[in-house]
Amino acid sequence: MPTIVVFSHLRWDFVFQRPQHLLSRLAQHYPVLFVEEPEYDAGAPFMQRSQPAPNITVCRAHTPIHAPGFHDEQLRLLQPMIAELAPPGEEVIAWFYTPMALPLLQALQPALVVYDCMDELASFKNPPKQLLQRESALLNIADLVFAGGPSLYEAKKHRHPSVHCFPSSVDVDHFRQALDRGRSHPQQEGIPHPRLGFYGVLDERFDPELVDAVAAARPEWQIVLAGPIVKIDQERLPRRPNIHYLGQQPYEALPDLLAGWDVCLMPFAINEATKFISPTKVLEYMAAQLPIVGTPIADVVKPYGHVVKIADGPEQFVAACDAALAMTPDERQRMVEAMRTIVAATSWNNTATRMRELMDAAPPHQERRASPRTGDAAPAIAIDAVAQRAGKVNPLRTNEAVADKPATQRPARLG
Repeated sequence: MPTIVVFSHLRWDFVFQRPQHLLSRLAQHYPVLFVEEPEYDAGAPFMQRSQPAPNITVCRAHTPIHAPGFHDEQLRLLQPMIAELAPPGEEVIAWFYTPMALPLLQALQPALVVYDCMDELASFKNPPKQLLQRESALLNIADLVFAGGPSLYEAKKHRHPSVHCFPSSVDVDHFRQALDRGRSHPQQEGIPHPRLGFYGVLDERFDPELVDAVAAARPEWQIVLAGPIVKIDQERLPRRPNIHYLGQQPYEALPDLLAGWDVCLMPFAINEATKFISPTKVLEYMAAQLPIVGTPIADVVKPYGHVVKIADGPEQFVAACDAALAMTPDERQRMVEAMRTIVAATSWNNTATRMRELMDAAPPHQERRASPRTGDAAPAIAIDAVAQRAGKVNPLRTNEAVADKPATQRPARLG
């Protein structure tokens, strides 16, 4: 049975999202080694291992190097530790969430390389300078590319011959718990109604000015924001009596939050960081059958604009929230029926199954299968050479010579 070795820029115990959903399901069929970015430790380098879920081992290297992430300075220490993750002779599937870890591929000699592109990381704040170059190299090397939404698929489909669109999905049973409106989250028990809520990472994709304007326009509304604050100046976050920051919440607590909300919010900024996002929470909100108001994110407007109230600017956002709170029973019933239809046609289980089918059907990666693994760490120079060659071509231009492959999508995510 192959072992999946995952390289991730996100920690397993961060917000429970796409990687955790997919890998916890794939772990029913493969051992999964989830390799996180290294952590600084003044002592001798070592690999810390933990098992947060069945058949999943989280591997976090500790090194005496301050450089963040999968930085070049970390590579010489990481290479031998990565080489020891899977025993010699054991087949490995390399799975990437960040192209920055690409030089570590030489330590594995995998039978299959998968790039699950869940975000356009180069559009985020302060991306590593080598990111675009390494992504081009990864696209040259990968056997399969999974795109996390329609916009990402459109951006990648000409750059690789086997790109498949797998938008965010939903664990309906988990979020259906919120239909019991008697559920309660202790941190919001004292907050009066109406409650308008958002959960997720508060970073450069979050629009603090929009939230501030909404809270100012309707001081009787209570705005509940649940999530970690990352890469955003604390001074930019609005502070009003009717805005409540609950901090990061465990996945298990999200239905309790939703059960106490009147409207679900998606106050995303419209900028480079949100150009390609496919928010997981939109389907989770739908599973809870609550009105949703969001900004015009492309991967929300096109498939879900008939269910989500889309608002561009503070005045429209306030008006959309007013309309959501004032829905008649008939309007709410039509909304609920539409939401049920959408979420009934998608699941993380189906997504993981389809990905597994593609992995099983993929031809062997001959270049690396020709040489059996020895357990020795190969130098990163070969991968870097590929990146340098790829860097001679503008990585943002599409390669029209590559055939356009159709998206692999579930029916509910189209249109």
